[in-house]
Amino acid sequence: MAIVAGVRFRRAGKIYYFAPGSLELHKGDKVVVETSRGIEFGEVIVDPHEEPDDKIVQPLKEVMRLATDEDINHAADNKRKEIEALDICLQKIHKRELEMKLIDCEYTFDNSKILFYFTADGRIDFRDLVKDLASVFHTRIELRQVGVRDETKILGGLGSCGRELCCHSYLADFVPVSIKMAKEQNLSLNPVKISGVCGRLMCCLKNEEEVYEELNRKLPSVGDPVETPDSLRGSVISVNILKQLVKVVVDLPNDEKEVREYPVSDIRFQSRRKNRGKEKEKEKDKEKEKEKDREKETEPKESRERGRSRNRGRKSESRGNNGSGADSSPDEMDMKEIRRDVQMEFL
Repeated sequence: MAIVAGVRFRRAGKIYYFAPGSLELHKGDKVVVETSRGIEFGEVIVDPHEEPDDKIVQPLKEVMRLATDEDINHAADNKRKEIEALDICLQKIHKRELEMKLIDCEYTFDNSKILFYFTADGRIDFRDLVKDLASVFHTRIELRQVGVRDETKILGGLGSCGRELCCHSYLADFVPVSIKMAKEQNLSLNPVKISGVCGRLMCCLKNEEEVYEELNRKLPSVGDPVETPDSLRGSVISVNILKQLVKVVVDLPNDEKEVREYPVSDIRFQSRRKNRGKEKEKEKDKEKEKEKDREKETEPKESRERGRSRNRGRKSESRGNNGSGADSSPDEMDMKEIRRDVQMEFL
């Protein structure tokens, strides 16, 4: 266990751990730390606390100092320089006619490096661009190509809910999102409705996924046969996940059908969800066995023969160790087996 404090360098960025050392740090303090990129200016997001060693990236560096007024003013100057550098880089890109979209610019705190973030459809040869920028700024230049999700995280915006984008406001890391989450929440599978500004599936689908999974375990699937509290039988046509209500088409005694709604606790059913899960596990096991069989079939004959010869050699060694005389070679063992087979046939 080690005492660490969480520091963040940009809004909604990743939190990095640093040792507070002899400093008394509190949430919201501005600090200066040393990173792999050089000296950086950041903000304490997590108060000093104990953290297991396996969750800490080694080597753990200490916070250099609390930021002074001079450090804060220097960081503000860097922000102003970034705007100017962004305009100069855009001019150079247009001059070189490069098919790339410049997104953001970032100065390191000690001005030892300038980072430019951009997006492009494919790989871009920006070696000449780097030379142009280095001749203007007289420092190290680094260009980083990012994806559409990172672009949206940097630029920000408003989502379909009318609020600020999750990735730009509080999400430190992107979480994997799948279409299965939209199905679990009974959402429309229209890509326009479940996609975010970046064109990918909305990150907020993950927020309530665990709750919906738990609620869905208590519900039958559409089409499942059920028995109602009225001793009627029918099949499920729809479910309300949050209210835990089930709509059922019941068969009435006069050969008529009627749609009724019941709380899930009042009906009896055997859910297919568990059976489907077991069937999927069995299918996976069968696929693994088939893959093993294919590997055995595709295995070269030479490797099989080598394995057999090795086994014969081991058998001969074990026989020699059991007191049957000197150790026999694999060839001698083969000759002995052939003689035995010939004698048996003769008899």
